[in-house]
Amino acid sequence: MAREPYRAPSTLKPHLLRQGKVRDIYGTADGNLVLVATDRISAFDVVLSPGIPGKGIILTQLSNFWFAHFAPLVPNHLLATEREKLGEPFSREETLAGRAVLVKKLTMVPVECVVRGYLVGSGWKEYRETGSVCGIPLPAGLRQADELPAPIFTPATKEETGHDQNISFDRMVELVGGELAEKLRDLSLAIYRQAAAYARERGIIIADTKFEFGLDEQGQVVWADEALTPDSSRFWPVEHYQPGGNPPSYDKQFVRDFLEGCGWDKNPPAPELPEEVVEGTRARYLEAYAKLTGQVLRI
Repeated sequence: MAREPYRAPSTLKPHLLRQGKVRDIYGTADGNLVLVATDRISAFDVVLSPGIPGKGIILTQLSNFWFAHFAPLVPNHLLATEREKLGEPFSREETLAGRAVLVKKLTMVPVECVVRGYLVGSGWKEYRETGSVCGIPLPAGLRQADELPAPIFTPATKEETGHDQNISFDRMVELVGGELAEKLRDLSLAIYRQAAAYARERGIIIADTKFEFGLDEQGQVVWADEALTPDSSRFWPVEHYQPGGNPPSYDKQFVRDFLEGCGWDKNPPAPELPEEVVEGTRARYLEAYAKLTGQVLRI
């Protein structure tokens, strides 16, 4: 393969604060953060090999697009998006171009704000067992991937290891307080509805997505982390959507399908991704970006 996944420059290691499944978080001299979206990809809570070349650039540029799109509705964490404005030593690292952003350091809300417009994933599994999702009763007789009567807010805990756990809204209130919980629920639903309508006009169904928010020094809610990407959302092509099964997608369901079909028991180590899966995933991410932004990323 001609393209190689991103590798973090060794010169940045002294500034590394945290390494997630996908993002590396660095500290700056003035107390802000530099987020670097790597090309790592995970599934079933395992980081896979190899990465998807250019994936971090696609995620970063799509997030930047959505943050700008929704700036009139909600402030976001971005301070700078160009490599030259990241500050030292980051501005000198050419490999960070397009995949790194300078952001405000926030007090992060310890709950993921998940919105579901369609019945799929863990929501579908819970619905089959209980007829509800996160304590929200749903009509009987729904099929996998059916559109819900209205989008629902289904928060989840943030787990350092293992799967995030779905929780009820009442449990979220216990964790963050009623006023903040209601504000985040209403804001998440508003972003989702507007984004879903925008995306559908461009040939993509946003089946579900998750948001992360933080509080700045004044206690203002700020949208953070990533925004409506193929890693944080399920994207389905409108023309191939058919309820009753898992629709084809622009997200990493393509990778999950390979892993489900190869006999892996979902315990580390994971099997290496074949080149056709790597290239197929990269192509899907790029296509989603082009459809949503109207621009072609040449990476």
